[in-house]
Amino acid sequence: MIYIHFIVNPISGSGKHNFAKTELEKFFPKSIYKIEVDYSNYKKHAIVLTQKAITKKPHYVVACGGDGTINEVASCLINTEIKLGIIPVGSGNGLASNLSISRSLEKATEIIRKGKTKFIDVGKINEHYFFSNVGVGIDALIIKKYERYNKRTLISYVRATIASSIDFKPIQATLSFNGKIIGTNAFMLFISNSNQMGYGMTLTPNADLNDGFLDLVIVPKLSFLDKLTFGVCVLTNTIEKFKKAKHILIEKINIEMPKKIFLDTQIDGELHNLKTNKIEIAIIKNGLEVLIH
Repeated sequence: MIYIHFIVNPISGSGKHNFAKTELEKFFPKSIYKIEVDYSNYKKHAIVLTQKAITKKPHYVVACGGDGTINEVASCLINTEIKLGIIPVGSGNGLASNLSISRSLEKATEIIRKGKTKFIDVGKINEHYFFSNVGVGIDALIIKKYERYNKRTLISYVRATIASSIDFKPIQATLSFNGKIIGTNAFMLFISNSNQMGYGMTLTPNADLNDGFLDLVIVPKLSFLDKLTFGVCVLTNTIEKFKKAKHILIEKINIEMPKKIFLDTQIDGELHNLKTNKIEIAIIKNGLEVLIH
């Protein structure tokens, strides 16, 4: 008997996927599977639910939501033998896209039934884990504005991006990585484990979940015209044409922003306010076992 515990975020994406246990049982016959379903009701609730589920020793815990829900569930599974399953019903679905996990409930549940897995790398920023990406700079402000909209859609994301490009002031930062120290006046500092950001967009098309590296993107202070060019390159997935963006492979980086006290950062598409102006980001190689296509 395979025991699967589902953690469902009922308001992810369109908010029309409040999977009932009876609905999931159509895909997981009682003769083979034992399933339980919990629903998250607020930010970080999925962490509480996953920690409780772990005590029951399921074979798989399946996150049904977007990258934020996946982050909360997956963060609890590191250093356990429990495998992560994903049913992507969020708005961006960056990690699921990278793993070729379909938004179709039928196809996503088929992946879970097959039980094929692989280990992926995991990122860590201070005490937080990330699986897709983190950002300190304009992308944190974009998420801050994006979270204020009632609907999480691509149009909302574009609106938040335009507003942020007008409001954002570059941040003075000192970066220590790969044996060197550099200073920058940063428009964006983006560190990615995945080749997908969400909505089919990417800043790191060559990133690999299994290569043992994180992909660092440094974008310095930009003119108005450069901001427009950068935005078009992001929306059209032609970031390699934007020569002012530096791409560097790293295993670890320390970032200090001396003119800040606290730092807004986005972690897998969710806003976090870190009560420090210093952050350490590192990779955990093969840190999580995931059910895949």
